[in-house]
Amino acid sequence: MKRTMIAAAASLSLLLGGCATTIRSDVTTFHQWPAQLAEKSYAFDAPPPQDNTLELQSYQNLVRGQMNRLGFHEAPQSPALKVALRFVTVDVPTQVVYPSYAPFYPYSPRFGYGGFRRRYWGGGWYNPFYDPFWGPVPAYDVQEEHRYHRQLQIAIRNAGDGKHLFDVTVRNVSKQMSTPAVMPALVQSAFEGFPGPNGGSRLIELKQQPNNQRG
Repeated sequence: MKRTMIAAAASLSLLLGGCATTIRSDVTTFHQWPAQLAEKSYAFDAPPPQDNTLELQSYQNLVRGQMNRLGFHEAPQSPALKVALRFVTVDVPTQVVYPSYAPFYPYSPRFGYGGFRRRYWGGGWYNPFYDPFWGPVPAYDVQEEHRYHRQLQIAIRNAGDGKHLFDVTVRNVSKQMSTPAVMPALVQSAFEGFPGPNGGSRLIELKQQPNNQRG
């Protein structure tokens, strides 16, 4: 019996562990994308030295993968397009009120030791089973929860005159503390249906497997 219970618990853990997480993002795009683009080479804007972090480079790799998928190729020396990338994460703590109930103690002074006692209510004895105050006592717990507001912005410009061809903003709110865990989905959402509607917003939902998450 014990072995059966252990095996069942292990199977349940594997089942829950294999469930994908849905990441929802609001995606807003503006573009003046040409019908025919002869040259699809690009290069990333060089960030200030203090902003050229390993985290930024990691997210540039994600953008690089999406652009390669769309047929672009990187050419740092003489690109036709310049790509800019910005991201921000804001931790927003929120006070959440949850209802709870105090336990019922049959030996409290209200009911007497060894069971309940009838109490006098108005003009006669009152049956405790019909007492509106019979049962658990309502109470409330206040807990602090964190919501992480993330915003990713990607811009593609003409390298010659600086004209913006594609601007996209991805917004996401979740309880996931780790930005690297959700950034792959945010970058993918930015290029979903590229170039997307001009001046329109969409809700993009992507499934993320547990092995792509951190924490």
